[in-house]
Amino acid sequence: MTWIFDNWERFWEVTAVHLRLSAVPVLIGFVLAIPLGWWASRSQTARTVLFPFANILFTIPSIALIVITPVVIGVKILDEINVIVPLTVYTVALMIRSIADALSAVPGNVIAAANAMGYRPFKRFLTVDFPLALPVTIAGLRVATVSNISMVSVGALVGLGGYGQLFTEGYQTDNSPKVFAGLVGTVVLAVLADGLLLLVGRLLTPWARVGR
Repeated sequence: MTWIFDNWERFWEVTAVHLRLSAVPVLIGFVLAIPLGWWASRSQTARTVLFPFANILFTIPSIALIVITPVVIGVKILDEINVIVPLTVYTVALMIRSIADALSAVPGNVIAAANAMGYRPFKRFLTVDFPLALPVTIAGLRVATVSNISMVSVGALVGLGGYGQLFTEGYQTDNSPKVFAGLVGTVVLAVLADGLLLLVGRLLTPWARVGR
């Protein structure tokens, strides 16, 4: 902890990078996963194709994706997009099943009632289906967010990675306090992000608390 207080500006610098590299993929991945999860909830064929494909994507080592990304999309190795793209892929892979399962769990009588009231599919999705699916969706989003915060550090192997830079620099200079500072920062950031999403989920689903 002493290293953090003695190097406060440096710590905040890597914190900002780590937060950006973990938050952007979560936001992009979540948006991309919503239509895919909806499709999987409506079609058995889509589930058969998307779920195994998502599992395969998630088993690819993160360092491999980070190294391959600049070759595939033609950017420099030190561009932050080389971390953002792989983590977006992992977020989509994690969130597809969560969103599909959440939407599939919406009670059929609620859907029938909404249809009887004249809700068109898109409006029903926005005002009925997706809000009722939020508790499970937020749970999946919390897992994806914490996973991303953990995996961002791998980017340090190619010169990126936020707190990961403290790990590599501390290892190379035999500076254990710097390594410990990176570890503390990662854990605290993950706990704060998880708590924030939990709070957002509770605020967006007041009926869930009433139900309990």
